[in-house]
Amino acid sequence: MDIRKIDDEYSVTGQISLDDLDEIKALGFQSIVCHRPDHESPDQPLFDDIASRAEELGFIVAHVPVGPMGVTEDAVSSMVDALDEFPRPMLGYCRSGARSTAIYEKTKHMRM
Repeated sequence: MDIRKIDDEYSVTGQISLDDLDEIKALGFQSIVCHRPDHESPDQPLFDDIASRAEELGFIVAHVPVGPMGVTEDAVSSMVDALDEFPRPMLGYCRSGARSTAIYEKTKHMRM
C-alpha cells in the first residue's frame, strides 16, 4: 500500500485488500471511499467484501465509482456528500489512486 496524503482530511492509495484494513485502521483513518468500479480487473476484491470487513472495524464506507466516463457530476456530488458527512481522515482508493485524487480535486470548489 502506498498511501499519499493530499491534505489533513484526505489521502489516497491504490487498490486495497482485506488484509490492509487493519493497517489502515491503525493509521487513524475513520472512513473509506472506493472509486473503482467492481469487476474492473479479475484480481480485484469486490467493494462489498471490503465494505463488510471495514464496517466490522468501525469504518464508514462508500462506493463512488469512477469508470470509463471519468469523473461525472453525479460522482462529484456523491463525493461531496461523503466528505460532508463522514468522519475524517478519509482514505480514497482506486486502482492507482489517480481517480481518487481527481474526484477530490473536483470537490474543492463545492466545499469552500
